[in-house]
Amino acid sequence: MQGFLFSKFNPDENAKSPFDKLLGLFTEVLQYTSGDAAEALSWLTQLDKQYGLTNKDYGIGDFIEDLKENGYIKENPNDGTFKITPKTEQSIRQRSLDEIFGKLKKSKAGSHRTFKTGQGDEPNPETRPYEFGDTLESINYTGSLQNAYINRGIDSLSMHQDDLEIHETDFKAQTSTVLMIDISHSMILYGEDRITPAKKVAMALSELITTRYPKDTLDIVVFGNDAWQIEIKDLPYLEVGPYHTNTVAGLELAMELLRRRKNPNKQIFMITDGKPTCLKVGNKYYKNSFGIDSKILNRTLNLAGQLRRLKIPVITFMIAQDPYLQAFVRNFTEVNNGKAFYSSLDGLGSFIFEDYERNKKKTVR
Repeated sequence: MQGFLFSKFNPDENAKSPFDKLLGLFTEVLQYTSGDAAEALSWLTQLDKQYGLTNKDYGIGDFIEDLKENGYIKENPNDGTFKITPKTEQSIRQRSLDEIFGKLKKSKAGSHRTFKTGQGDEPNPETRPYEFGDTLESINYTGSLQNAYINRGIDSLSMHQDDLEIHETDFKAQTSTVLMIDISHSMILYGEDRITPAKKVAMALSELITTRYPKDTLDIVVFGNDAWQIEIKDLPYLEVGPYHTNTVAGLELAMELLRRRKNPNKQIFMITDGKPTCLKVGNKYYKNSFGIDSKILNRTLNLAGQLRRLKIPVITFMIAQDPYLQAFVRNFTEVNNGKAFYSSLDGLGSFIFEDYERNKKKTVR
C-alpha cells in the first residue's frame, strides 16, 4: 500500500555549510566594492566582528583558504594581493539573475514569441498539409498515417504526399540588444548609490540572455564624457567616474554596434538618472550641467529621430524623480517612438525583464 513516511524535522539537516553562507554574502559585497576582493574581505571581517558570522570552528581565515582552494580567488605570490576569478564573476551574474529575475528555466533557443507562424522551434497543436520545403522533423506521423488509411483503406495502404500533415511551429524572433549604462558622477551623488543596482541589472540581463536566449546578442555600452564598450566579464568592476553625461556618444556607439548585427529585431536599453550635459565637438568637450542645454538637447533628439527611422526603439529606464528630467525623457521617447519607465532602484530589474520578455515583434523581411 502506498503511503507517506513522516520523520522528525531537523532544521540543521539541510542547512548550508559555513562556507556556502559566507560565499553568498561575499559575492553580494563584491558588487559594492566593484570586484575588489581585498576590500570585500575587509568588509566581511568587519561584519563578522559586528554580527558574529563565524564561530570558533570556522573563521574568516578558513573561509579565505576555502575560497582559494575552490577557485573563487587567486593570491598574487609576489605581494599577497587577492583577485577574483572568472568563476566568481559568473557566480555574481547568476546571483543577480536569481535575485532580480527569479529562478528561470534554461532554454537552448531564443523564445521571444511572435504572432507569426513559420519555421520555428516550438510546435503547436495546429496542423496543415505538407508543402515543398517542410522539414521531416515537422511531420505529424500519426495524422499522416490516419489520412493514408482514410484515403486508401487498410488493404491498399500506402502514403502519398497529399496524406502528409505538418505541425505548425511558432517562430521565435532573435533580438539584438545594446544596454547603455550611465556612469556619470551623478550616479553616486546625494547619498544614493545608483550604479550598483544598474550593474546588478546588467549582470542579470547578461546571464539571462547567455543562458536562456543564446541566439540573442547583448552589447554593453557605458557613457560618461565619452562612450565605450565593455565585456560582460567587466561588469563587476564597473565604477562611476568624474564624468558628465554624453548621451549622444552612447547612442552613436549603440547604433554602430547594432549596424553590425544581422538580426532584424534591434533595441536599446538605457539606464540613466539625468539629462545629457556633454557633447564632444572636434577634440573638445562642450559641457553644461545647469539645466537643459538646447545645443545638447537638439543633438540628442536628432539621434532619437534617426533611431526611429532605423526602427530601433530606445527603452529608457529613468531612476530619478525630478519633474524636468522626466519631461526630457518624455520628449526623447516621443521623438524616438520608444518607451520610458520611471523606476525606483528596487523595481528596475523587473521592468527590464518584463519589457524584454514582451518583445513580440515580427521579423522584418
